[in-house]
Amino acid sequence: MKSFTDIFIRRPVLAVVVNLVILIAGFQAIRSLNVRQYPRSDNATVTVTTAYVGASAELVRGFITQPLERAMAAADGIEYLQSSSKLGVSVITARLKLNYDATKALSEISSKVDAVRRDLPPEAEVPIINIESADSRLASAYLSFTSGIRTTNAAGVVETKPLLEANQITDYLVRIVQPRLSALPGVQRADILGGRTFAMRIWLKADRLAAFGISPDEVRQALARNNFLSAIGRTKGSLVQVNLTANTDLRSVDEFKNLVVRQSGDMLVRLSDLADISLGAEDYDSEVRFSGERAVFMGIWVLPNANSLDVIKLVRKEILAIQKDLPTGLSGRVAYDATKYIDDAIHEVIKTLAETLLIVAIVIYLFLGSLRSVLIPLVAIPVSLIGAVFLMQSFGFTLNLLTLLAVVLSVGLVVDDAIVIVENVERHVREGKTPLNAALLGARELVGPVIAMTITLAAVYAPIAFQGGLTGSLFREFALTLAGAVCISGIVALTLSPVMSSLLIDAKSEERGFTGHINHQFDRLRKFYARILDATLNARPAVYAVWIVLSLLTIPMFKFAGAELAPTEDQGFAFGVVEAAADATIDQTAFYTDQQAKMMLATPDVVQTFQITFPDYGFGGMVVKPWGERKRKIFSIIPEVQAQVSTIPASAPSWSPRRRFRAATISR
Repeated sequence: MKSFTDIFIRRPVLAVVVNLVILIAGFQAIRSLNVRQYPRSDNATVTVTTAYVGASAELVRGFITQPLERAMAAADGIEYLQSSSKLGVSVITARLKLNYDATKALSEISSKVDAVRRDLPPEAEVPIINIESADSRLASAYLSFTSGIRTTNAAGVVETKPLLEANQITDYLVRIVQPRLSALPGVQRADILGGRTFAMRIWLKADRLAAFGISPDEVRQALARNNFLSAIGRTKGSLVQVNLTANTDLRSVDEFKNLVVRQSGDMLVRLSDLADISLGAEDYDSEVRFSGERAVFMGIWVLPNANSLDVIKLVRKEILAIQKDLPTGLSGRVAYDATKYIDDAIHEVIKTLAETLLIVAIVIYLFLGSLRSVLIPLVAIPVSLIGAVFLMQSFGFTLNLLTLLAVVLSVGLVVDDAIVIVENVERHVREGKTPLNAALLGARELVGPVIAMTITLAAVYAPIAFQGGLTGSLFREFALTLAGAVCISGIVALTLSPVMSSLLIDAKSEERGFTGHINHQFDRLRKFYARILDATLNARPAVYAVWIVLSLLTIPMFKFAGAELAPTEDQGFAFGVVEAAADATIDQTAFYTDQQAKMMLATPDVVQTFQITFPDYGFGGMVVKPWGERKRKIFSIIPEVQAQVSTIPASAPSWSPRRRFRAATISR
């Protein structure tokens, strides 16, 4: 009975064309796949921030937070709400359900907030609504800009004297650096973290205000009346027209000092009579340090559909060009690069894949005994894997650690079909048939089994893709990539493998040399297995007893086994989150975090630290040496740092082993 495999065996060019199409489709997909650490999941949060200047935390909670919470709770797609009411500001965070349409949720929450807008105090500002995906919480890279000169004092201690203030660095970054980095292809945004924007600081003196009988509101009104931008217009003559401008704003400290707040006859009360005036920053409630030095950070976020590895390479190249133009005393560097771990992990997976292919080739050769026979399944492996990459592109998947893991695991699965075809054709050749007839007959016999094997293996892994929750969202790409590679291997086994078997298998070499020795040893192994099988079947009670014991042991083994979404890996860095009292100041929190940074830097294998500190919280971390330059893992470095930080007075750090994050709490 003829089969469709006969067409490919009798027309080898057709089989080659089919597999070339698979290769071409796979190669073009390799160049277009996005690279990520883990599969993308739609897990977003919507934040509603409302400013109510001058209101206490209780007023903010009663008049701002609670009305907005009641309105937002009626929106669909919200898993839970979390709110924070502080002096002058209300922040409500809505965590959306997994894979819920973020755009739809944002639109509905916006309509709910607008509906209660008139119920809020008129002095409250318009609520600001922002949406943030889980992938955008951390940037792909953080840049650090510092300014200072290192000197050695009389005691031999190295000190860093700052040359530029944080507001000066921020101003340069906003005008020069940020536009250049934001314009790079694939960069979503380049945000300044811990920056300080130039602002005129006016420190009112209570005793002077009381002496002149002037209230703070009068000072504010005087500033509003005299410091504004105004467009006059233009004048037009018969031949020319002139645009008119007027300097109606204040631009220097002296101009602010001479601002008239009140005039009574010939008596003028100027702003300098009521306050101390200086050019500073909008706020001083944040502090950024890089390896103990004051710095300004810039986070680089990559577009969701862009290749993060390529984008960060462009950023590094642009940073080298920016460094040449930086002002004297200002230096910039990459403080943290998340793509470095991804790149190293991908190279490790590729290295593992190459080692797997080598091991598979050796094993196949030892069992088949012929280089000609080994070549057939070895060709099937890359064709199947490259074809699986095309399926990844078709499904909208990315090149990440889980899909690469699926590719590595599929090596042992995709080779099975080709080996079965080769073994069956060799069996017919040993029985006296020509390679062509053996290939025709062997392929016909295995059409059904190969299709059944392919469907069975695909059916084993495919259900993982239909799981719900975060597990299903993460492992969907893993399962479908593995199932897709198995399906492609079935196509290769029924088209290319029979053709190669008819051309490469030599009937004369089956009973001589190493091939003959392998076949002879397999005959002995077959007879030995037959004897063992007979003895096992004659001792069925013992077999049942072993089976029952092993089955029962799986229950306690399952209960005592650890459970986690993904294993904790040594990524070369550790994050820390600092939580302080609600009434803490930036000076108090920074005092303790500065001591922690010094202790972290003094720890062996730690090369740099980074910190962003606010009055009541902050975060930071430490970066250790590359894997090849240290003997210890990050898991042994963290306890050492924790023990050192525990010695800081009034500090109670607690480092919890969460995946990728380590949390530290500072109590007063």
